[in-house]
Amino acid sequence: MKTVTFPLFNLNLKISDVAFSIFGIEIYWYAIMIVTAMIVALLVLKMREKYFDISFSDIIDLAIYVIPISIISARTYYIIFSLDDYISNPISMLEFRSGGLAIYGGIIGGILTCYVFCKKRKINFINLLDYIVPSLVIGQAIGRWGNFFNVEAYGTQTNLPWRMGIYEFGEYIEVHPTFLYESICNLILFIILINIKNRKFSGQTVCIYLIGYGFIRMIIEGLRTDSLMLGNIRISQVLSLIILILGITIYFTKIHQKKMSQNLKNCHNAKDKNKK
Repeated sequence: MKTVTFPLFNLNLKISDVAFSIFGIEIYWYAIMIVTAMIVALLVLKMREKYFDISFSDIIDLAIYVIPISIISARTYYIIFSLDDYISNPISMLEFRSGGLAIYGGIIGGILTCYVFCKKRKINFINLLDYIVPSLVIGQAIGRWGNFFNVEAYGTQTNLPWRMGIYEFGEYIEVHPTFLYESICNLILFIILINIKNRKFSGQTVCIYLIGYGFIRMIIEGLRTDSLMLGNIRISQVLSLIILILGITIYFTKIHQKKMSQNLKNCHNAKDKNKK
């Protein structure tokens, strides 16, 4: 059992990373959170089916491929940037139950799988991404609570009122609950995304996700103590910045192109009226 406190609310919690056992097999809270995230994500997809010309049955077929591939790619990404921890015991790379999944690896694997799936089923790839990103972000919001039960993904020490108290190497410290920051921010981003009913252009929802999540993760990653590193560089922070810039660039390029197209159309209409 691990102890977690929230002084502001006078909470003192005893937390186990194991929820229960079935026939001697331990079921972890982290796994329960991931499964819950997947179920909620699918329910949101079903709810949003009416806004897209993509059948929910196609989504179920896609999920059969995306879920395992995303988990494998999330694990692979984590291992690549934590290789020193596995060189002495390579077989531990296969021990998924011991933890070690990186969300960006999962997203990369998921996007590639979606692209191949769209090619096979002749589905518009960008429309599919617009359809699924709200489900992705609510899944991320829920999944972060797995970090809470594992008492991980927390930040540097702080004396802010909402600080979280934990024991690190037997010493009591009070830290930023970065898992909670990201969960709340992702929930807000989810609310924004599901309220985009009339897209200004195909890919708008994706762009707002890239901008929103890129910004959220870039800031929060700077507070974390367990970032995947390449030398002195926080890999996820750099990737978040790239994603943020990419989202902003694509968004305003598309808006500019749409305005130019509308102006050109108005110009042609004016000429046609003058001829008459």
